[in-house]
Amino acid sequence: MDAAAPVLLFDSGVGGLSVLAQVRKLLPNAPVIYAADNGGLPYGTKTEAEIAARVCGLLGRMSERFRPRLICIACNTASTIALAMVRDVLAVPVVGTVPAIKTAAETTGSGVIGLLGTAATIRQGYVDRLEADFAADKTLLRFAASELVGAAEAKLRGTPVDPAIVKRAVDGLRSQPRGALIDTVVLACTHFPLLADELLAGFESKVALIDGAQGIARRIAALTGGQTFNRRTPDLALFTRSDESLAALEPALQEYGLDRMEILQ
Repeated sequence: MDAAAPVLLFDSGVGGLSVLAQVRKLLPNAPVIYAADNGGLPYGTKTEAEIAARVCGLLGRMSERFRPRLICIACNTASTIALAMVRDVLAVPVVGTVPAIKTAAETTGSGVIGLLGTAATIRQGYVDRLEADFAADKTLLRFAASELVGAAEAKLRGTPVDPAIVKRAVDGLRSQPRGALIDTVVLACTHFPLLADELLAGFESKVALIDGAQGIARRIAALTGGQTFNRRTPDLALFTRSDESLAALEPALQEYGLDRMEILQ
């Protein structure tokens, strides 16, 4: 394998940067391409068929062009819908992102867990199976908080987060039966950890926020164990659509070690 072959992280937007941050801790020398499908954002309001077709098509093109050593779908919505299909068509290891319900079930003291995700994620049978397998003796309350995706995107562009958006997400969980007892919240969208401070303030009473980024990074490190890394060029942020707002993202991207930006051709 070419030592310069990158690890490719893919998301609908900038949410996967929360995963990249953890990957950097374990694999600081790994060359990285961070691919954001801003041309298809948001995924949470699309149909399963639309998401599957788009993700498979884009990752196929990127795999041919960049020859990654591993692909991480750093997006809960895309993973719960398209992960199996991507693995079927690409001859490269593919790591997905799934809601950290198992960890939350092991963490909760009250037995009541909240789950914030996009509308497309929380309705998936995959989430039902995770609940049945790991939280059957718990209460799992779900809420579609798709507004948080836009808030996280805006935050990384330097725009203040609207407290009303955070309040609607918190109230969406707290207002459900037994919602007042929630002590653990699964962030089932990689965008949401970027709003951890705002969410913790919004819940007021102490809650644990659980996401899968550390586990994903450990899986990537395990699958690339023993491989040689050689970063010959600065790491790349790749977007699927030219957008005037991308310039405002550059400082945040550089904080995550992404010093180049390109539009996918």
